[in-house]
Amino acid sequence: MAASSVTRRMLARADFRSWAWWKVPALPRLYVGALTFAAVSLTCYAASQTTWHSADLVKYAILLGGAMVSVAAAPRVAYLMGGMTRDFITVWVLPIAILLPPVYAMLAPVPLYMLTQWLVHKGVVYRRVFTVASIGVTYGGVAELFRLFPASFAGGTVGGGRHALTWAIAVAICEIAGGRTHNSLIVMAVKLSDPTIRVADLEFSREALQGDFAEFDLGILNTIVVAVSPVLAIFTVPTVLLIRRFIMHAQLLVQTRIDTKTGLLNSSTWEAEATAEIDRARRTGLPLSVALIDIDHFKVVNDTHGHMVGDIVLRAVTDAISEQLRSYDRAGRFGGEEFVVLLPQAREPDAVSIADRLRARVEAMAIPIAPDKPGEHVRLTISVGVASLNEDTRQLADLMAAADAAMYIAKANGRNRTHAIGTPESAIVAG
Repeated sequence: MAASSVTRRMLARADFRSWAWWKVPALPRLYVGALTFAAVSLTCYAASQTTWHSADLVKYAILLGGAMVSVAAAPRVAYLMGGMTRDFITVWVLPIAILLPPVYAMLAPVPLYMLTQWLVHKGVVYRRVFTVASIGVTYGGVAELFRLFPASFAGGTVGGGRHALTWAIAVAICEIAGGRTHNSLIVMAVKLSDPTIRVADLEFSREALQGDFAEFDLGILNTIVVAVSPVLAIFTVPTVLLIRRFIMHAQLLVQTRIDTKTGLLNSSTWEAEATAEIDRARRTGLPLSVALIDIDHFKVVNDTHGHMVGDIVLRAVTDAISEQLRSYDRAGRFGGEEFVVLLPQAREPDAVSIADRLRARVEAMAIPIAPDKPGEHVRLTISVGVASLNEDTRQLADLMAAADAAMYIAKANGRNRTHAIGTPESAIVAG
């Protein structure tokens, strides 16, 4: 009897030879494997040294429940923005490390990242495992570090007066040590995987420092609150969610301006910026042009290879276009496989030259359709219509209509061409 599709998928995942981990270069693969092995070994040892109490299990369940609510409420877009994702999971692992034996902190990331993988965002499995291992090792160490403080300075309860202050200081010291160590382990893995990445950009940018401070502050406050009573964790969940939303505000704002499939400005944002730029050009008397781009026969790509490959091709083309533009040009998605580029300070001949450079770049591309099919590529071309600001085209709508007419002339003359509406058809730049 033939195996069902579910069975086949399970068997495929069980085949360790097909895991993405094997495709990682040797050094980062060794690093990831060594830390994961260390985490599993240390967790097993910690479990063997732990005396299990029902009161600890109840406290652990309450804290883990709050953490799982926080994870489930995480916006999926946070995992799609690139860079190091700020998931605030350590805000919940810290109080577990401080208030319970080390093994609880070492085990806590496992269900939290399983929930993330299942409910929020399906990431690369070996990276998830590595993150779990790094948090487990780090905050298991935090639990041991906290217990090195004398009872007069820290101890098992917050207490009051001066002891409450020293207890909070001990927690802060532990979180600084834990947070820095965890970040260093992650950054090391990223750096080994891609040596061109600048550590300063990951660790010391404004967004990174702001996120680190918020995570540090929330972790300490959360620990103090649940140390008074674990039940109070239900009141800290909304605070964590609000702070995380605040940290992500700038990223979310950028996300509303971007077309997710192409990485270009979406049509409404492009129109707003283009209108402002046109008004400025008219006031100052500076030249300005618009280029309208259409991918030739893009439907054939979708019909032949499917829409997933179509999306890959779409992104490859728009990335190539973006790379060829000047820093102050503005590219946007006009709809479907059509794109529009605003070219400030470009007269018609300059705009045609820029547009034809884009056309030649796309024509020269061989776009791989899948990582596991290195020999299969898609080749395509674009047709470009150019219009420049003049007495007849003083508004955005006029420029767009002129560029659209020029693009259709380019298509009618055989595609893979660049044409400006102010020039005769005999002057079409052909590929």
